Amino acid sequence: MAKEGSAGVRQSPEDSIVWREEARKFETPDGEAFLQYRLVDLSRTSSDRGGVSPAAMDMVHTFVPGSKRGLGLAARLCDAAFSHARSHGMRVIPTCSYISDTYLPRNPAWNELVYKDGQPKNSSSM
Repeated sequence: MAKEGSAGVRQSPEDSIVWREEARKFETPDGEAFLQYRLVDLSRTSSDRGGVSPAAMDMVHTFVPGSKRGLGLAARLCDAAFSHARSHGMRVIPTCSYISDTYLPRNPAWNELVYKDGQPKNSSSM
């Protein structure tokens, strides 16, 4: 069932976010908007991971085409990627400027997942 979003924009189930593991992307079903990441091995940076995965998601790029901007897609892509990282016990490296400069300041609860070089952090929610 489609539902009205803000400013009268119609949102439908087709607007859901899809994880494409083989492409290392989170994207809209049409593939036009996406968040690209790479996996980084952190095992060389700390011998005591405290139950945290030795991998981190380096979120390198978020793209939303001009025709779909202003609908909150970039934030929804980030929500999906950060939720995925949390559920897999991974840290996040916010290389993408949208994530570091816009998304994280608006969503500070996710800061607990952000990897700080040489400072592995344990989270009770992992």
